[in-house]
Order: sequence, then C-alpha cells, then structure tokens
Amino acid sequence: MSCPICARASDAEYRPFCSKRCADVDLAKWLGGGYAIPSDDPDDMEEAARAVVEEDRKPH
Repeated sequence: MSCPICARASDAEYRPFCSKRCADVDLAKWLGGGYAIPSDDPDDMEEAARAVVEEDRKPH
C-alpha cells in the first residue's frame, strides 16, 4: 500500500501513511476543509451563508 499523500510505501506505525508528517498533512487537510464535498443543495447554501454572517458579527 502506498501513502495517499506522497505515494511512498506506507509504514505500519503510521498506516496508511509513510510518516507522521504525511499523517499530519492529511489531518490538516481535514481540519482545514480540504476534503469537503461541494454541494448545490440550496439548504446547505443558506446554512453556510448564515454561518458566515454569524462569524462576521463576532468580535475579533
């Protein structure tokens, strides 16, 4: 099995990744929304718009 990030051979300790670095890169993609699935559902768009408005209202 190859690492899904860099295609090197996976390491049993970090499987399916080859290293802690690649595992961390994958985690960062999840946390940053890099693996989000786009949606054309109007309900999803309205919810996202509300979330943006609410975030803008928060004091920074």
